Amino acid sequence: MADKRRLPVHGIEPYQPEEGEEYMSEAQLEHFRQLLLAWKRELQEEVERTVHHMRDDANNFADPNDRATQEEEFALELRTRDRERKLIRKIDQTLEKIRKDDYGYCDQCGIEIGLRRLEARPTATLCIDCKTLEEIRERQRVA
Repeated sequence: MADKRRLPVHGIEPYQPEEGEEYMSEAQLEHFRQLLLAWKRELQEEVERTVHHMRDDANNFADPNDRATQEEEFALELRTRDRERKLIRKIDQTLEKIRKDDYGYCDQCGIEIGLRRLEARPTATLCIDCKTLEEIRERQRVA
């Protein structure tokens, strides 16, 4: 039988609930708060690295091809950082839900999202059933 032990995420071991532990106990909320803070810290460090990289590597190449290549690399990095900036905002919103003791429950139907889903996606706001329905509706609108 395969080992069901899950790997650490953002340097934090997955939460192992005690038998009979209440869903979204103080320990679970603190675990997810620490997980989100670690993830946010990693993203912010990546932003800092990008700023330093772009400042240090911003050369004024004489060759137009070299200049175009560098500009394309910078544009790609900036798009990536923009996505990360949006993710940081979502992490902050999730941390606020933890502060308000409203974390871990589906925004649409109100049921528990579940520890395993939250470990995989700590910013999840929908249970797997509601998320699946949302994705089906999106595909139908696009088609």
